[in-house]
Amino acid sequence: MAPNTPFFVMACPRSGTTLLALMLHAHSRIAVPPETRFMMRVYRQQRGIGDLAVAANRERLADMITHRSTRFPDLGLSRPVTRQAIIDGPPTVGSALGIVFRSYAERFGKQRWGDKRPQHHRSVVAIRAMFPDAKFIHIVRDGRDCVASLKQVPWWTKDSIHAMALWTAAIDRGRRSGQRLGPGCYLELRYEDLVADPEGEIRKVCDFLGEEFEPAMLEPHKVVAQAVPERKTWHGNTGSAISASSVGSHAQVLEPWELRLMNFVAGRRLRALGYETGRVGPPSPQAVARYARSSIRRRVWTLRRVRGERRIASRFAPVADQEGGSTRAP
Repeated sequence: MAPNTPFFVMACPRSGTTLLALMLHAHSRIAVPPETRFMMRVYRQQRGIGDLAVAANRERLADMITHRSTRFPDLGLSRPVTRQAIIDGPPTVGSALGIVFRSYAERFGKQRWGDKRPQHHRSVVAIRAMFPDAKFIHIVRDGRDCVASLKQVPWWTKDSIHAMALWTAAIDRGRRSGQRLGPGCYLELRYEDLVADPEGEIRKVCDFLGEEFEPAMLEPHKVVAQAVPERKTWHGNTGSAISASSVGSHAQVLEPWELRLMNFVAGRRLRALGYETGRVGPPSPQAVARYARSSIRRRVWTLRRVRGERRIASRFAPVADQEGGSTRAP
């Protein structure tokens, strides 16, 4: 029997995390909930919550996690029941979060949970502080297709240059985390390989997690109603069979100047990941300067957040116990 250790899916947004999460959620032992907004929020705010050995502070934590602004309602759990379980549970943030995710898995009669959020690559240190035995799956996609897709979703309010900076930062941080974690805790796969050979690639994921492959994982569209809120209309393709139709979509979406800039700032990364870049000519100095400003701002902001999370990890004991989903006691 595979251990019920948690796992976390990370990526640049629009890299196929929802598809992978649905394939995993289709497994008879695994549940992956819709994206929530409470895990890193409560981790960063635990200093203000106070000593969780005090019941009143656990009540504050439970209220923070189960508030409707966190998208807790998307999990389909009873707020009073979950709130009380957190109050009655072990006095750590990791245990409280583990209770919520485990409850979501139990809703479907499953024993293991994972969490999907592209931004997890920024929070590996914090996640490991809460769940020391956690595994990480990093799904990567051709950065040009990611940028093209971001340009088309309603929630992306920045320009394509910001999207390029987002992709390069996500790739760099995710792969650096992989070097530190090692192959036992980190798996990298490409979206293009997943849609070209779904069974072969998801078998690799199952081997990494210590789970048996199940044919139902190849029909993720059958569990969309369980794990994707209806308001997320930009995930419309997940309602159909797995398809490679969006591979190379940047050719119809990105303008020539965007392709030139992307090749210039990310060509080395693209080639290292196995993507062909070709020759498209140099970008304008103005475009390069705009990218540099965006990239620096994003990396400085991320570095400050990571350092803050490390300080929290050094001062608190947020780790989950076995009941909360980890193999190490607080």
